Parts: sequence; structure tokens; C-alpha cells
Amino acid sequence: MKTAFLSIFSALVLVSGIANSTYAATAKNDDNTYTVLTNISAINKIEVHGNVELYVSDASTDQVKIYNKYYSESALVQSSNGVLRITSYKAEKLVVWVSANDLRSIAAYDHAVVKSFGKLSKIEFDVELHDNAEARLNLDAFNANVVVKDNAKADLNGSADQLTVNSDIESNVKRNNFTAVHFKEAPVSFTIANNDDLARL
Repeated sequence: MKTAFLSIFSALVLVSGIANSTYAATAKNDDNTYTVLTNISAINKIEVHGNVELYVSDASTDQVKIYNKYYSESALVQSSNGVLRITSYKAEKLVVWVSANDLRSIAAYDHAVVKSFGKLSKIEFDVELHDNAEARLNLDAFNANVVVKDNAKADLNGSADQLTVNSDIESNVKRNNFTAVHFKEAPVSFTIANNDDLARL
């Protein structure tokens, strides 16, 4: 009886350990291998670094799909406190598709490319592009803020009630197919005077 009890207990511990350690599942679909990351939820910001091609779409639940045989590449995907960080510096672009319920912000660096898959409907949405990053986004937003620094480029489609664009180079932001009720341009960098500076005025 004691031996049977120990055997059942050991089996339950083993099954529980397997369930808790599950983080990804690999599936084949039309000969394209992709990895679905599990245990990732409540994504409200995405940061992309390196040579990554990111597709984003709205969805009722969060899901992250990594293409290009994710585990055989030097790629890093981490999620912490609502921030999903994706990094890959391989010569071949790492392709990632993120569908999220409450995405509010995207920041892209290096040679990352961000594309919307369908229209992104948002109340507040912030986009930051640095280095040589690019974004091609179709938005339906109440308030959209777009920061384009260095040699980064943004191509905006869709509409917003309020659009604010901060850009180092004005021509690096295309919005020919974007309509905004209120549009504001502002410089990317500015200095806030501290109290000592104000006292000297």
C-alpha cells in the first residue's frame, strides 16, 4: 500500500512539473515551422532590438508566434511586467507575430521592422523608432504619438483624432494616407530646465 501511494505521488509530481515547465510548443503549418510561446499575457508594450521583423495585430487574447526555427537561432524573447522584449542579431531576420488585446506601445531599434497585420484600433498608442528601424502601421486611434529618431522611418495609414509626430528628419515620416482631426509636430529632443536654472532667470 505504501509503495502504491509513493508511486502515485511520484507520478503526480512528475505530471505537475511537466505542466509548469511548459513554455513553448512547436507546430508545423504548410511546411512553415513556428513556435508558439505560452505563459505570455497582458502585453501592453513591445520592444524590438536587432534584425527582427515584427507583425502586430489586435486580438481578444495574447499570443506570440516565433518563426525561422526560433530555438536554433540566437534570439531572445522575454516578457516581464507587460513588456515583451524581442532581440535577434542574426543575419537572417527573425520573424515574430504578436497578437495582443491591450497593446499600447511599440519601440523598435537597430534594423527592426514593424508591420501591422490588419488595422490596429487603439485609444492611446505610442510608437518610438530609433537607429534604422522602420514601421508600416495601419491605425485607427484616438490619440497616437509617433517618435522617429536617427535614420528611422515611419509609414502611417489610417486615422486618429489626435496625431503627434516628433521626428529628426521630417521626410522620414510618411502620412499621405493618414487623416488626423488634430495634428501636432514637435521636436524630438528638448531640455527641461531644473529649479536652479529657473532661479537664475
